[in-house]
Amino acid sequence: MTVIDQLSPAAQRQFKLARLKRKARRALWQPSPGPQTTAYNSEADILGYGGAAGGGKTDLALGLASTQHKNSVIFRRVFPNLRGIIERSRDIFNPANSDRSADSYNESLHRWKFEDGRQIEFEACQYEKDKEKQRGRPRDFYAFDEATEFTRSQVEFIIAWLRSTDPHQRKRVLLTFNPPTDSGGSWIIDFFLPWFAYLYPEQFQHPHPAAPGELRWYRTEGDKQVMYTEPVEGSMSRTFIPAKLADNPYLAETNYRAILNSLPEPLRSQLLHGDFSATAEDDPWQIIPTKWVLLAQERWQQREQPATPITAVGVDAVRGGMDNFTLAKRYDNWFPPVLKVPGRAVPDGPTAAGIIEQQVGKEEPLIINIDIIGVGGSTYDSTVVMYPQAWPVNVSERSDYTDRSGRLRMRNLRAEIHWRLREALDPDHGDDLALPPDKELLADLCAPRYRVTAAGVQVESKEEIKERIGRSPDVGEAVMLCLYMPPLPPPDDSVIIDDDPVNISPY
Repeated sequence: MTVIDQLSPAAQRQFKLARLKRKARRALWQPSPGPQTTAYNSEADILGYGGAAGGGKTDLALGLASTQHKNSVIFRRVFPNLRGIIERSRDIFNPANSDRSADSYNESLHRWKFEDGRQIEFEACQYEKDKEKQRGRPRDFYAFDEATEFTRSQVEFIIAWLRSTDPHQRKRVLLTFNPPTDSGGSWIIDFFLPWFAYLYPEQFQHPHPAAPGELRWYRTEGDKQVMYTEPVEGSMSRTFIPAKLADNPYLAETNYRAILNSLPEPLRSQLLHGDFSATAEDDPWQIIPTKWVLLAQERWQQREQPATPITAVGVDAVRGGMDNFTLAKRYDNWFPPVLKVPGRAVPDGPTAAGIIEQQVGKEEPLIINIDIIGVGGSTYDSTVVMYPQAWPVNVSERSDYTDRSGRLRMRNLRAEIHWRLREALDPDHGDDLALPPDKELLADLCAPRYRVTAAGVQVESKEEIKERIGRSPDVGEAVMLCLYMPPLPPPDDSVIIDDDPVNISPY
């Protein structure tokens, strides 16, 4: 006798009815053969899917939510972009030839409630601060449609509440995306780098490439995510499964391919072929072209560190908080990797000065530029005692600098520092800089935008950049500070301390 046979007749009927409902739910949506089925059956905790337009990304999100999970949410960066997903959900969940009156969609809450208890919500996370609205709202399925439109910090913050009170319920995250069209979405490449290194070995490198669908495990250790090829305690598995228009039988025979073929390059290669090696177009108001930074990073890989004394140091200081303390060094025109220290490990100025001393030692750089805006003043005060060449940089001060053409004036020192690095990276007229191949540095240097005002070139504030990319561009700013050389003061600009003349020049 089975456990079911031991139930009362009424309980047996309820059990059989529930089983029929589950079967009906499973039959409601089925994945298409190929990549969509592979993704549907993947054991990964975090699944990346797509890489090209028309691969069935939206249907996979709706299908997983409605058949495999109880409490789901599907995100787009801005809410108007959810309308297409909501309309597609009506096609799937309430087809015209089906009487599913118990399944209902709440227009005001943007939520599906199904007769078997499942629910799917549609939400947006437009601004960086909007991620806080998801605090303490656990779900067993998170889907981010067009994940490259989100910041990495938004995704990682929100999925921290991936859980269920049901020990048998599967928990999963789905990130669907096409190749990023600007530097803001390039974090997705780092997030799934082993798979991109396998698919595009000439463009990306990783010590342990992973084939599509192959699992890798990640665990946060300190302030870094460490990858493992085998599961370890406290780790979450990831994989990436590419899909293209040809893999979607519902769109493959429509005129959608003709539409994608008509797009200009590199958008055509990105969306039609899922080509992550195709170069995205820069924003027209991006200060430093992406190609210029990539060329500088290529030069770094072809050169050894020059046998010259340290030339300069740049410090983007913090005092606690979530941002990093960053320190860049320069040897002539060659930069070693930037030092990054979590803000919570730098509670005050003396601690920051101690880090600078550890990095500089007895070397004598010409200048140690320290950004004193905000909390940097304490770092400068503690550093200048040890290194008289420490120099306080207030980026809000006015600037007399003009660009190489002599036509563009800089509104303040912040604009000048950005523009000096732009001109130094110019492949035709620059200083042949060699920058370390750091993806965070690439994103930081390519993030800032500018506009031309009556008062001169104005660069967007650090706060505006943080809102757009989800973190502080502190690695890039340390490099900019490291390149900057303040103007020499007048020859007689000195002071007398204990009858000894001390020149206050940074040189």
